[in-house]
Amino acid sequence: MKWIKRALIALFALALLAIGAIVAAYLYVKPDLPDVAALKTVKLQTPLRVFSQDGKLISQFGEKRRIPVSLDEVPKPLIQAILATEDSRFYEHHGIDPIGIIRAAVVLATTGQKRQGASTITMQVARNFFLTRDKTYIRKVKEIFIALHIEQLLSKDEILELYINRIYLGQRAYGFGAAAQVYYGKTLKELTLAQQAMLAGLPKAPSSMNPITSPVRAESRRNVVLMRMQEVGFITQAEYREAIDSPITARYHGAEIDLYAPYISEMVRDYMVQKYGEEEAYTGGYDVYTTIDSRLQQLAQKALRNNVYAYDERHGYRGPAAVLWTGKRPDDATILTELAKVESVNELEPAAVVKVDNQQAEVMLANGSTLTLPWAGLNWARSFITDMKQGPLPKTADQIVKVGERIWVRQNGDIWQLAQIPEVSSAVVSLDPHDGAVRTLVGGFSFKQSQYNRITQAKRQLGSNIKPFIYAAALERDYTLATIINNAPINEPDISQGIAWRPKNSPNVYGGPTRLRIGLAQSINVMSVRTMRHVGLDNTISKLEQFGFDAADLPRNESIALGSASVTPMQVAAAFGVFANGGYLVEPYYIDRVQDAEGKVIEKSHPTLACKPVADKSENAQLTQAGVVAGESEALAQHESEITQLEQETTALASCDAPDSRHAKQVISEQNAFLITDTLKSVIWGGGNWSKGTGWNGTAWRAARVIKRHDIAGKTGTTNESRDTWFSGYTPDLVTTFWVGFDDHSRELGRTTWRENGPKDQISGAESGAKTAGPGWNEFMRDALEGTPEHQITPPEGIISVRIDRATGKLTHKTDYTSRFEYFVDGTQPRDYATEHQPDTELFNDTPVSDDLFQ
Repeated sequence: MKWIKRALIALFALALLAIGAIVAAYLYVKPDLPDVAALKTVKLQTPLRVFSQDGKLISQFGEKRRIPVSLDEVPKPLIQAILATEDSRFYEHHGIDPIGIIRAAVVLATTGQKRQGASTITMQVARNFFLTRDKTYIRKVKEIFIALHIEQLLSKDEILELYINRIYLGQRAYGFGAAAQVYYGKTLKELTLAQQAMLAGLPKAPSSMNPITSPVRAESRRNVVLMRMQEVGFITQAEYREAIDSPITARYHGAEIDLYAPYISEMVRDYMVQKYGEEEAYTGGYDVYTTIDSRLQQLAQKALRNNVYAYDERHGYRGPAAVLWTGKRPDDATILTELAKVESVNELEPAAVVKVDNQQAEVMLANGSTLTLPWAGLNWARSFITDMKQGPLPKTADQIVKVGERIWVRQNGDIWQLAQIPEVSSAVVSLDPHDGAVRTLVGGFSFKQSQYNRITQAKRQLGSNIKPFIYAAALERDYTLATIINNAPINEPDISQGIAWRPKNSPNVYGGPTRLRIGLAQSINVMSVRTMRHVGLDNTISKLEQFGFDAADLPRNESIALGSASVTPMQVAAAFGVFANGGYLVEPYYIDRVQDAEGKVIEKSHPTLACKPVADKSENAQLTQAGVVAGESEALAQHESEITQLEQETTALASCDAPDSRHAKQVISEQNAFLITDTLKSVIWGGGNWSKGTGWNGTAWRAARVIKRHDIAGKTGTTNESRDTWFSGYTPDLVTTFWVGFDDHSRELGRTTWRENGPKDQISGAESGAKTAGPGWNEFMRDALEGTPEHQITPPEGIISVRIDRATGKLTHKTDYTSRFEYFVDGTQPRDYATEHQPDTELFNDTPVSDDLFQ
């Protein structure tokens, strides 16, 4: 009994010492222990995600990949795999596992090494949130106390959910939701048992047992996990055998980008960093929904690239990117090694020429496959001499490529063709004219090559794209579409420029007195200058500022009438939107809303609306017939459809009457916007009577051929020496600006010869808005508007139509081809009649012209 008594006393003393040691350890580390109550409101660091308007992922920013999941979203086998591997007694202990601790202590005592960490899942949560991974005794003590505290604060399921979402699993993936995407490109519920076991084995050593970098060790670790699951009864022997026989299928998967739109995503990233700071923006879990329409964005990117390829090819082939060998051909492995050093650029892929026949060439791609470039994919490649000159058409393939050259190729329809990285730049932007929402934005040919966003950062000379704004100012100062302006050389120089500046038409052809409509439709330079002089330089600049152009970018001389102002494509699109929406300057915006990590909307766009409050639009539902004269049977025949359309417009304007609505500033009257729009339709559709020989083209007649609808309006633009080319146009619901030029302002777009409709239809001339930017705009708008009904454009209240004489712009009693109906603001229509005996041959202002003659 004496020995038993002594033993009990010793055990009691040891217990007191242990308790004292624990209390002492607690008191020692207590000042450094964090407040774990923060776990109740923990905010997991998740990346910034950018979406299109229709919910397609555009981009993801942030170093940590994390996809938070709730516990009920995690498959049961994965939970079982985690528990079997990391903490089989998780639901039994209170934060620390005494058995695990004793086992680790025994290992330490017998080997002198800390091979067993004895960390429970709760202890790992404590370490991941509050501590470092340093293997020190004091850290382990802190870890134990924090774990005990966590168990008092949170339920087991809450602790396990934090672990599943927080643990680092390699490849920048934090949490099992992100790991499933990174390694397998799947959600957790889509994983097989073998894949779930692979992920469950990663917490032990996410770098050294990674299935991407160390597949052999990862497989061994996976099989250990499966064996533990089978030992504790989570899976059957058959399931175990099937899983360990499964191959390693892991490979790196980036974020599942649904829509590649890097320029707009970079704008969003910059906005979020500026507003929230870099750390918060990248880890706060924000979801930003842009105004981008994914379908239109893809069409815009395709149209821009096709248009750039077309320009680049008609200016000639600049030769191979490199020469890989001469003489004896190296082995395939050597060739593939060289090709692997070069990244693809958009659709362009590097290739090595391995064989050249008479009119075809065989090339090897970086993936080891070979393909044939037929003559149809080679015969475009006249040699590039300068931007102004190209060599003769080639006749055989060996005049173009040689064996051993590294070239670029791309798939064009059903064939592969020779290609090259374009040197020319381009940009396109589309807006909703009703509120300024950016529907498409492509800031360049390749974001990988250049992150310079030409839509918002590049200020380029506007060229003839400025003319609609000049004429809109003139319509406010007693001009009409029938006003006669002298299309004759200007002999009075602009002294303010310090030189004898005498603007000329391009080419140097003049037709005498000409109606304003034709002057704008055919982009006649001297008429624009004379119109600007009528308005006055100061008044012109003031009006251009109202259209959204910066005063600092507007030169105070007469060259402004021909587009010497340098502006951004975004400003141009917004300005043309004024004509599309009835006179209002809306503010472009590209972010619809911002949501936080919990899905709560913390920012919502508040756009300017192109309308007045509904109370001021009460007369919209009435079809104005005042001023409709005999002979306008088409307007009367469309009466019912116009009434319906006006009712729909009135309904759409309901938001304008909301108390918090922001109304865009009205820049010009609805009547002025209608008149300019109707004239810009003439840019596309032309006018006159072709059967009588008096028909004439607008500068953008190709758009009529491609798009084939009458609710489109637009304007070409070309600067001096063709350094900048533009096409801006719109329907009532979509305004689009297309720009093409070189980033190097000193470089001209040049001249070339190309095929308009076939091999025999050769056209030679300078690049221009119609030929260089126009085809891209045409392709985009054709595809964008496909399937949408054509708008019935109704003249607004206060617009009347009267028959005028084509030659003089005066009233006429004639109803033949020498006359036409013209629109006027009521009260501005002509009062005098043209001389009835005027010869029909004096229709000098409607002489047929070619698009090539005008900018």
